[in-house]
Amino acid sequence: MVYAKITGWGKCIPPASISNDEISTVVDTNDEWISTRTGIKSRRVSHVSTAELATVASQHALACAGLDGKDIDLVLLATCTPSTMVANTASLVQKNIGAVGAAACDTNAACSGFLYALQNATAQIQAGMIKKAVVVAAERMTWYVNWAKRDSAVLFGDGAGAVVLEASDEPAGLLGTKTGCDSSDRSILHIPNYGTDMDRCAGTGPSDLSFEGREIFKRAVKGMSEACDDVLTQASLSLDDIDVLIPHQANLRIIQAIQNRLEIADDKVMVNIDKYGNTSAATIAIALCEAVENGLIQPHANIMSAAFGAGLTWAASYLKWGERVTPIATSNACLPACDKTGLELIAPAVAVSNTN
Repeated sequence: MVYAKITGWGKCIPPASISNDEISTVVDTNDEWISTRTGIKSRRVSHVSTAELATVASQHALACAGLDGKDIDLVLLATCTPSTMVANTASLVQKNIGAVGAAACDTNAACSGFLYALQNATAQIQAGMIKKAVVVAAERMTWYVNWAKRDSAVLFGDGAGAVVLEASDEPAGLLGTKTGCDSSDRSILHIPNYGTDMDRCAGTGPSDLSFEGREIFKRAVKGMSEACDDVLTQASLSLDDIDVLIPHQANLRIIQAIQNRLEIADDKVMVNIDKYGNTSAATIAIALCEAVENGLIQPHANIMSAAFGAGLTWAASYLKWGERVTPIATSNACLPACDKTGLELIAPAVAVSNTN
């Protein structure tokens, strides 16, 4: 049997940040309100495009795997904040990393996007269609934020993470997965004033982000927990077999609720929401990279991951890590210098939000 082993990993974190105290100068909130409800202490704001974030993360993942862009057969980008709709943003990432001739495609399942993309690329490798893929998740969520809406304005941040998959006869990579969508309730997390349904002759103004936090919480905990149970059964694993849980970083309370339902100890759970906020599809990809960097992921680790996003999409995945937990090589790829603070970067959007 052919497997799709993870051989490289990399991330891209924008340098500019906004702390809770700083965000309280533009939104009616404070550090205690945000921290106790979400677990977020800070979030990053990108001064570059989604494609640039994805490119840097992919370059680090390629170096980690000891590969060049020309070795890649597929570039699959998970994002709900593409740089451009036409052409797709993955094609620009493909160009930037030198993956000449590789297939390039965007996928949008919002916060579940990375796990959806991982399933897609793995299936293509297992079917013999391709041998090597870059799966990257990149988001510029602060571009969507309506700074007049406190409940959602404090949640989101920007960033990217990527992995390289290679065909292997070693049982490693994505070994169990469950994806789905509860579209009957898609309106509880929705941006209705972007896309071809909008009046193209009217000014867009700030995004009209619909976010029903309480309903999202209930459905996220239920959906992710049940998906994890399905994957455990599919892979013939027990909870005791899981070495690391990497959940979507949307809200610390959701993470803790899933952890409690799955009865997984604190030292097995990857949490970095305090530093980055909710970076949608990028959260699991970034957290996976940091779990390796921090030593949480050890050789041959059993990893469970779960996500829940707009749509309402959901996913859970069982990953088997390989032997290597250190990069073959490193890349000097980095973003261009940023001469503005996080607050300065969002200032124009704040002004628009406050005048509408």
